[in-house]
Amino acid sequence: MEIAAAVVAVVGTVLGAGVVGVQQYYAARSQRREALRGRALTALSELSTALADHRRAMWMREDLRLAGAIPADVAAAREASHVTRSAVTAPQVALTVLLPTLRLDIDAAVRAAYEMRGAMNAEVLASRREEAVSAADALTAMAARVLSCS
Repeated sequence: MEIAAAVVAVVGTVLGAGVVGVQQYYAARSQRREALRGRALTALSELSTALADHRRAMWMREDLRLAGAIPADVAAAREASHVTRSAVTAPQVALTVLLPTLRLDIDAAVRAAYEMRGAMNAEVLASRREEAVSAADALTAMAARVLSCS
């Protein structure tokens, strides 16, 4: 009888340790998933802000160019747009690495903002701006779907 009790005690201890191990594994996995989700949300927010800033800078730059503004004003607007374009890169790379399934949506949103350059007239500029806003909104919607499933 003592041997049976000892075997039961050992088996119970091993099973208990196994259950605790599995619980710890799932808890750690959940924490990693939440950390990834938080980093992805931060990168999405930073990219969205950078794209909005770049669209605004491109609008001002191209509007000045199309209106025939003095070269110094156009040059200053071009420099400002270079700064906002550079600000897009880091969150674009971060979000692509964190959520690689969104690479095409990320690239489309960035490309649409960049394509505001060189508009032939104000109507084309306005249309390209709307396309850039739509692409950024589509990225946000797709990221929301991806993040809600994880």
